[in-house]
Amino acid sequence: MIKPFMARLAIACGAALLPLCEGAMAQVSVYIRGVILAPPPCVINAGSTLNVPFGDDLMTTRIDGVNYRRGVPYTLTCGPQPSNNMKITLQGTGAGFGSAYLGTSKSDLGIKLLLNGAAWPLNQTVNFTYPTLPVIEAVPVKNPGSTLTGGAFSASATLVVALQ
Repeated sequence: MIKPFMARLAIACGAALLPLCEGAMAQVSVYIRGVILAPPPCVINAGSTLNVPFGDDLMTTRIDGVNYRRGVPYTLTCGPQPSNNMKITLQGTGAGFGSAYLGTSKSDLGIKLLLNGAAWPLNQTVNFTYPTLPVIEAVPVKNPGSTLTGGAFSASATLVVALQ
């Protein structure tokens, strides 16, 4: 890390030398050097899109935040790095009825996320130690008091992994 620095140049002028110091200038060259480290090369799912198929047989009356839970299959491969302390976040737009859930193409349907079996609110960063990957799961949840309509739905988000 390059630390900022300040240099001061003071010129002392006495009363007898005042005419000589007026307009006096000093110049000095400043060289700044440092080393920038590139982040370790990490690749999620070999660079491919993660797909979580819920199938085409979900019953609107059985969507309750428990039924239809699916694992989110992913891989993470990292090269040499200074630390195994990592953090993971799923970034996306929240459902209209709850920002903790991932919004879908159906306004009364969201996706609840779980990390290692516990609720994982959308856009919340969680620490983990590589190479032990957290288990991610997704389960459909509906807006309380709403009646879901049938039809296809989709949702998208970005999985982000970084050093702590």
